[in-house]
Amino acid sequence: MKPVLLIAPLALLAACSPQPLVDPAVTASDAWCRPAVAGARAVGCYVTLQSAADDRLVGAQSPVGERVEIHTMSMDGGVMRMRQLEDGLALPAGETTSLKPGADHLMLIGPTAALEEGGEVALTLNFEKAPPAVVTAQIRSAPHGMEP
Repeated sequence: MKPVLLIAPLALLAACSPQPLVDPAVTASDAWCRPAVAGARAVGCYVTLQSAADDRLVGAQSPVGERVEIHTMSMDGGVMRMRQLEDGLALPAGETTSLKPGADHLMLIGPTAALEEGGEVALTLNFEKAPPAVVTAQIRSAPHGMEP
């Protein structure tokens, strides 16, 4: 058999092979929550996310709250409006998505205790494709200029 005849089928087989899968993991950094007094109804939490593949933040939980919702804020006629993102938050591949005051954020509903400055809160972030990520959020006030 001639060498050229062997190369053609191998090239065709390589072209038809599945492409390597992109790691679906999402990287979470700089997680923090605002301080809250005992009996507060809700408190904002924030985190920076980066995903190598297109994904979606679809939910979150915390042992120190009744539930965690994904929210967005917008201005409508000079009035700030907040609404829950029922379908979650898109995480485009290779882009940094920052959940921050006055924009997309997590809302810890019904904190079960006071959240004191300097403490920590565990958050489990759930994604459509990536495995859950457990992060430790520092309890701190918003940096100057980040208040909504």
